[in-house]
Amino acid sequence: MSEATATLDVALNHASRLLGSDPELAGEQAVEVLRVVRDHPVALMILGISHRLGGRFDRAIEVLGPLTRTASEMPRVHYEYALALSRTGRTEEAIVALQQSLALNAGLPQVWLALADLQRAVGRPKDADAAYAGYVRTSVRDPHLLQAADDLNANRLPEAERLLRDWLKQHPTDVVAIRMLGELAVRVGRTPEALRLFGRCLELAPGFREARQHYALMLHRDQQSQQALEQLDLLLDDDPVNPGARTLKAAVLCRLGEYGQGIALYDALVREYSHNARLWMSYGHALKTEGRQADAIAAYRNCVREEPEFGEAWWSLANLKTIRFDDDDIATMRAQLERDDLDTEHRLHFEFSLGKALEDRAEYEASFAHYAEGNRLRVELVPYRAGDTSARVAQSKQVYTSAFFAERAGCGDPAPDPIFIVGLPRSGSTLLEQILSSHSAVEGTMELPEIISMTRALRRGVEGATHYHEVLAGLPPETFAELGRQFLDRTRVQRKTDAPLFIDKMPNNFLHLGLIHLMLPNAKIIDARRHPMACCFSGFKQHFARGQSFSYRLGDIGRYYHDYVELMAHFDAVFAAIGQPDRVHRVIYERMVEDTEAEVRRLLDYCGLPFEERCLRFFENDRPVRTASSEQVRRPINRDGVDQWRHYAPWLGPLESALGAVLQAYPEVPEFPAPAGAQPA
Repeated sequence: MSEATATLDVALNHASRLLGSDPELAGEQAVEVLRVVRDHPVALMILGISHRLGGRFDRAIEVLGPLTRTASEMPRVHYEYALALSRTGRTEEAIVALQQSLALNAGLPQVWLALADLQRAVGRPKDADAAYAGYVRTSVRDPHLLQAADDLNANRLPEAERLLRDWLKQHPTDVVAIRMLGELAVRVGRTPEALRLFGRCLELAPGFREARQHYALMLHRDQQSQQALEQLDLLLDDDPVNPGARTLKAAVLCRLGEYGQGIALYDALVREYSHNARLWMSYGHALKTEGRQADAIAAYRNCVREEPEFGEAWWSLANLKTIRFDDDDIATMRAQLERDDLDTEHRLHFEFSLGKALEDRAEYEASFAHYAEGNRLRVELVPYRAGDTSARVAQSKQVYTSAFFAERAGCGDPAPDPIFIVGLPRSGSTLLEQILSSHSAVEGTMELPEIISMTRALRRGVEGATHYHEVLAGLPPETFAELGRQFLDRTRVQRKTDAPLFIDKMPNNFLHLGLIHLMLPNAKIIDARRHPMACCFSGFKQHFARGQSFSYRLGDIGRYYHDYVELMAHFDAVFAAIGQPDRVHRVIYERMVEDTEAEVRRLLDYCGLPFEERCLRFFENDRPVRTASSEQVRRPINRDGVDQWRHYAPWLGPLESALGAVLQAYPEVPEFPAPAGAQPA
């Protein structure tokens, strides 16, 4: 080797090392080399990287672009070029450059990871997952972990778990293996374990970006929104333009009620990734909740323009309840249903959307056929056993007797802050929330998940417990005050004003009235009730995103309504027996429609609030509304939905049979048998 060549190599090595500590100086060194050896590929690459690290992305592209042709055999040149392209919004070109880098050397984990991030950013989750699998394969070298990665990728989960657990017994601090086991726990629904594993990864390797992003996602799914936001802010401090972290942060902010910030993030993201259909849909959801209907429609339309097969976006348009699909829309949806390769999730959304489109055209028989098919497909994906709910109701009636409550009199936190609105979905609960939140002393939040999360934690806390009710029966009295304070603390993040009262309108909380009464004895409980046929059929034709799996068969939803009325009747009797006959305030939807002012005054009296005229002008309230009734409650009250179910009466026999005496007695309540062995109320 000549002295000149050796000197050149030393200079290039020195410049390369400087990229990690002083990229500007590295660039200057590269320029010095280029003065001596014009167009030297390594020096040009270092100069391009220096520009990229210094935020001069256009200049980096000017240097690295030509180099991808003159030094096309260098994988890192393509990789660095891709990073610069992605920072200027040229995402598709960046993806191509990354693929060229991998074609030269498929063993580069950082290239696979960058490709996974960009594929996810442009809305191609399957391609992103494949790239992420490439990252996992190439980031480990031990054959055991390589085999575990292959098993994960092929969904051979028991085999992957065995290999990973055996490996971690010998190498307990291997963060890649811990992260892989965390991913496996996510897939099989073991959320607490997944959270623990991702947290352990970050204890050992705080800079493990992928583990932190997984951790934030799982915290978000587990309703730990504030903690998820903290993790995302750490990610974005390190990588401010990370599209995945920004998208997740927008979703978390919206869940926390910070719609202005969330929408601002979505707005920037859709400008950068304008071909990402999923991003447009999430943006539309946020805009709809904020009351910006025209903008929401435009976002949903952009989504289906990018991906006409995206059934959920079509349903999002239908679910606004205020637009009418034209002939072209209906033709497009029908054409998608004729495809053999349409994913079931997309297919069922098209079925619900066409059901709504044809209902608007008064083609009720064809409309019902689409609703029925959408429900059939949905229940295949989310099985439901009506007997389980009936058993839970029976268990509640057995536990929560007048003697049970009398023995625990005086328990709980005395705070009067919460107002719980319970019942079935589509019962008018959003209307009640809108009316109450129009009062100066009441803040509307959303369907809060805290009660359900607390019941799960109670059940997990006692080994072998099948129902949390049996756990409650063994708790010392002082525990209930702590549970009440816990609920108030957890929900404080949802409160944006200084109003003394706030609403939790999770309808399914009727199953947890015993817990609510014990831990918050001064909280108000409002039972929103609507005609059984109207309420149940409205639920049947509504595709819920999650949590209402009883609503996809007419017999199931009828039985669920029957169980709900039976349990509420039980609590009515028990509360009356302990001297609190007005513990629960019932609102009959049809009465609210017929004489709104009288019902609103009764409602406010129950809540201990003075009458305010703006409660009658609830439709002028511009607060965010997250439920399927978001657009309906922004209009004056009307009778439109009262008898709509009658158009479908010829096909609702299974619902009518399941409702039985509950239907015949409405709005009164039939007699239900007392639970065997229970102390009389």
